[in-house]
Amino acid sequence: MNSWLSPWRDRAALHSLRFVEKGFEHVPEAWLATNLRKWVATGIRHADGVDFVVKVAMELRRRWPRLAPNVRRRFVDNLFGHLMLLAGGRRRAMEDYMGESPVLMVISPTMRCNLKCHGCYSANYQRADQIDTPTFDRILTEAKEMGIHFVVVSGGEPFMREDLLAMFAKHSDILFMVYTNATFIYKDKLAPQLAELGNVIPCISVEGFAAETDARRGKGAFDRVIGAMGALREAGVLFGYSATPMRHNNDLVVSDEFVDFYANLGAFVGWYFNYMPVGRQPDLDLMPTVAQRRYRMERVNRIRAEKPIVVSDFWCDGTLVGSCLSAGRVYFHINAQGGIEPCVFHQFSVDNVLDKSLKDALNSEYFQFIRRRNYEVNNPLTPCPVTDNPKILRDAVHTFHPTVSQAGGLETVDHLADGLDRYSAELHAMMDPLWEEMQKANGYGNGNGVMKVAAPPPSLVQKTKAAGEKLKTKVAAIRVPKPARRQKAAQG
Repeated sequence: MNSWLSPWRDRAALHSLRFVEKGFEHVPEAWLATNLRKWVATGIRHADGVDFVVKVAMELRRRWPRLAPNVRRRFVDNLFGHLMLLAGGRRRAMEDYMGESPVLMVISPTMRCNLKCHGCYSANYQRADQIDTPTFDRILTEAKEMGIHFVVVSGGEPFMREDLLAMFAKHSDILFMVYTNATFIYKDKLAPQLAELGNVIPCISVEGFAAETDARRGKGAFDRVIGAMGALREAGVLFGYSATPMRHNNDLVVSDEFVDFYANLGAFVGWYFNYMPVGRQPDLDLMPTVAQRRYRMERVNRIRAEKPIVVSDFWCDGTLVGSCLSAGRVYFHINAQGGIEPCVFHQFSVDNVLDKSLKDALNSEYFQFIRRRNYEVNNPLTPCPVTDNPKILRDAVHTFHPTVSQAGGLETVDHLADGLDRYSAELHAMMDPLWEEMQKANGYGNGNGVMKVAAPPPSLVQKTKAAGEKLKTKVAAIRVPKPARRQKAAQG
């Protein structure tokens, strides 16, 4: 199609989505599930991934009437419009260029934070931001030129960037997901502004309930979480939680009590990030055991099948996306110094966005090496090149001698190497036979399998329903603390 027609074509495509925005909740659920499954299956090779997209749509439909008008519009325009309908040509060009077409980008525009959490993965990064506002703007523009319209913002605490809301407003054609401790959403009463913007989904960090969250994040952290979630729900903003399973809380954060609590507060999504031995005082004893990880995998699948919330675990959900997403296969990370990293936990870089384009950096020999080695992993239940297959990380570092992103970063490839090898061997001893069993039972590898989760006994269903009713009463009785007067974010 002639290039001069492109703006008119794009405008017509977005206009055609208005009927979705205005009547999504009236689309019959069975019709939506059947037809969406057929459509998504043409672009996603993994059956679990198709199920995941359908789950997202079902939960979104259920919440649709309660969302703010701009939240509905931006979600439809950016996810269905810009990402799925309009970015096809740009993504095909990327695939021709580098053999891959990343769908999302993670950027940490600041590593400054108002908290000091034990075991923080980014604690030793430099606190001075090297990405100024024009560079931030350029990075987002370059991402869109590659067909990326879904950007995750991490850190540090992202809301310590004074230009963050302005970036969200300028790039309204991007759907942003922001990992935050909720302090500034709560204190600065940002929920109405986020509802007006419409293209921001905050995911708030929690460790469990009050005792666990305050123990890691400081006294009062849990109250701020509850206050922020209440305000976001009232404003009609989509939001979720982010949990770090560690050895002491692994079972708690996938329990019915935990998930029901945050689902009843209004959480749309729940993300799980296995504790990683990087950052502040990396400690293998904080990692969940192999047995705990398998238990969590089974629980995440059950939660997704039975609870009114979308959940995912990047260490237990390799079957959704076909193993590791990093190094530009599906996503990549830009840190606050401009380093272009394969993953937020793979904290080494050979290129910097301050002096190289995203497109060229994604096709570097370093990224190509990591993608190639990740593809050699045959078991999607053991996807991670840092913990599950640590030789991949070590080989990449020893071959390319990349820049270490934060002080002490070589601990993972040097002093912790023996311990990670033992963890990897134990993990494969458990997961490799399981993967073989799943392939035989569910047809994995043939594009027609999904993970089967046994139905719970009727007695457990009744018990869970009763507990859920009690929990609704408990949530309704929560006194949402009043936020303090608006304060300017500290500059660190």
